Amino acid sequence: MNILLDGMGGDNAPLEIVKGAIKAVPEIDGQISIIGREQDIRDAFDKLGYTKGDIRVINATEVVTNNEAPAMAVRKKRDSSITRGMGMVKSGEADAFLSAGSTGALLSAGLFFLGRIKGIQRPAIAAFFPKIGKNDTTLLLDCGANVESKPEYLLQNGIMGSIFVEKVKGVEDPEVKLLNVGAEEEKGDSLHKEAFQMLSEADINFQGNCEGRDVPFGCCDVCVTDGFSGNVLLKSSEGVAMTIMGRIKEKLKESPVSMMGAALAGGKLRDLKKEFDYSEEGGAPILGLKGPVLKMHGSSNAEAVYNAILKAVPYVENDVTGTIEKAVAEFSAREVEKEDTEAAEE
Repeated sequence: MNILLDGMGGDNAPLEIVKGAIKAVPEIDGQISIIGREQDIRDAFDKLGYTKGDIRVINATEVVTNNEAPAMAVRKKRDSSITRGMGMVKSGEADAFLSAGSTGALLSAGLFFLGRIKGIQRPAIAAFFPKIGKNDTTLLLDCGANVESKPEYLLQNGIMGSIFVEKVKGVEDPEVKLLNVGAEEEKGDSLHKEAFQMLSEADINFQGNCEGRDVPFGCCDVCVTDGFSGNVLLKSSEGVAMTIMGRIKEKLKESPVSMMGAALAGGKLRDLKKEFDYSEEGGAPILGLKGPVLKMHGSSNAEAVYNAILKAVPYVENDVTGTIEKAVAEFSAREVEKEDTEAAEE
């Protein structure tokens, strides 16, 4: 197994990418490779005093930035870490590609080199949303790949998310819900009403609608949504969590008594912060591509990179991509059979 990291992607590249890779090396049975400007990556190894040489470095001279048009950058910068990295997954030189770089460029390169799984109309970005107080997460998808959706996209998100959670997290028969403006079946616009019916008929453990306030409480294992709503929920929740933790920190510094209390409660406060910390999960899988791709947060630190690498291993070992492909093919075949039966009865 070869896990390939984008050495140029993210705010803290390449140093934090290299740190995370070094931490993960002893824990995986396979190769870790980093692609990017070779000298910059080797300088990071030198800075960290790491001389073992067991992490492969692949030179790619160009970098795709967040302020470039994604599709144009992928076409023009053929020697960028994202373009070359995705090409290596396509050729079989790498088994999974992890990047904290431009989401748009990652999607564009994925579609250009890997393509979509047959039957999947749009890939989806899935993120792990913390179940507060439960030491667990909900897989939320789509989180921004498709801001305009159709019911079929939401159905496929439910199928892909269910398979991913079962194969990667080991959750048997994961509970799937649809993010909506109310829990009742008749709630929502035409998109969500139609998606509800389609999910109800799919071969997954669909348990109806949920509201945005239910998600942090761990109402389900997979929360299905369109890319616009999912992105707003994710970023709003991240902002609220950061604000609350910041205010707690300010309040605890207001007086000697509160500072003493903070010192006594330090362990519990660190536990609370950890629950909201994106780095605990590392990467968000882009499901629907014909190959394992994980999008890491742009501000990922070494811990986030380390956790993303560990998440990539079962993604590859359990052939999540192949399982999704098989499940979608079987669902499509049943739909065709159903339509033929209905036509014959008429």
